[in-house]
Amino acid sequence: MVKQLQWGFDVATAVCGCFALAAMLLAVPAGAVERKEAPTPGVSGSPTHSPPPAAQPAPAPSNLAPTRILTGHTDTVASVAFSPDGSQLVSGSFDDTVLLWDVASGSVLNRMTQHSGPARSVAFSPDGQLVASGSYDHSIKLWLAATGAVRTLNGHSNTVESVAFSPDGKLLASGSFDKAIKLWDVASGNLVRALLGHTDWVESVAFSPNGKLLASGCKDGTISLWNVSGGPPSRTLRGHTSYVVSVAFSPDGTVLGSGAQDDTARLWNPATGELLRTLIGHTHDVNQIAFSPDGKVVASASDDHTIKLWDVASGQLQRTLAVHSDLVYSVAFSPDGKTLASGSSDKTIRLWDVSDLAQPGH
Repeated sequence: MVKQLQWGFDVATAVCGCFALAAMLLAVPAGAVERKEAPTPGVSGSPTHSPPPAAQPAPAPSNLAPTRILTGHTDTVASVAFSPDGSQLVSGSFDDTVLLWDVASGSVLNRMTQHSGPARSVAFSPDGQLVASGSYDHSIKLWLAATGAVRTLNGHSNTVESVAFSPDGKLLASGSFDKAIKLWDVASGNLVRALLGHTDWVESVAFSPNGKLLASGCKDGTISLWNVSGGPPSRTLRGHTSYVVSVAFSPDGTVLGSGAQDDTARLWNPATGELLRTLIGHTHDVNQIAFSPDGKVVASASDDHTIKLWDVASGQLQRTLAVHSDLVYSVAFSPDGKTLASGSSDKTIRLWDVSDLAQPGH
């Protein structure tokens, strides 16, 4: 049974009353980047589809320089996310901190230091008032963005690898190395339900734009689609040959993207489970993918030190950004689609002007 906690600070219009739920961190096993045997391409729960030809890279425009470099973390920047109005950026790092940045000036607005392990995933609530972070310390923390006031949700028994708010901001999903997905009621703090069925680490979670589905990526190379209302996965997508470490829906919900340690990103039809195309061009793990707000471009961040921008309709490579000096862990588009943020093991966040991608010829 989950015990309710008080925020511990007076906020007359408090966004949510959060709960504390506790668990202890398990050591990540050695060999965490081992390759898995290839699952059979296709989807369980529907007819198997023959995989379409992989999209081959096309000549891309010359590389860009970032418009701004944000420095302040002392270790890998594992996750980045823009506020809904685009004025702020939040970042989680292996230095155990979560930083809130002013995008226009590049200055740090708030430094959140309450995690006792790497902050692996961060997310803004749809109203911009809350930041959620998941950590190797097994906890989820909910921060008031304006003040940095924090409460802790402890319920997982291993690393919390991914957090995501539902589109209406009422639910928070968390995926963990304990193989469980948990759904939390943000307003009351109650644990709504656990989604169980994965047999290995849950690496990534993402809500569909209508909030009815949740996608999860797993260490076993599969992607599961769950009804948020409960029950077993409604569909399982197979095709990746190693850990699926990132999943994301296109803004209209018609495409599901995935990134994996098999060096590829893939685009799927979530309604049928059909593999639409495989994006080939990276030479090492794809750590995260993100769709542009108009759904026309998907960005992929990789251990090969690059970010690649792909045309969703054709699968063609539009641009390669190759300025980071180490692994690129995270990538996110601003709400207006004009800026791309990337976080890296080189300890920096870089902001890129990608406004021209919507222009003819790009």
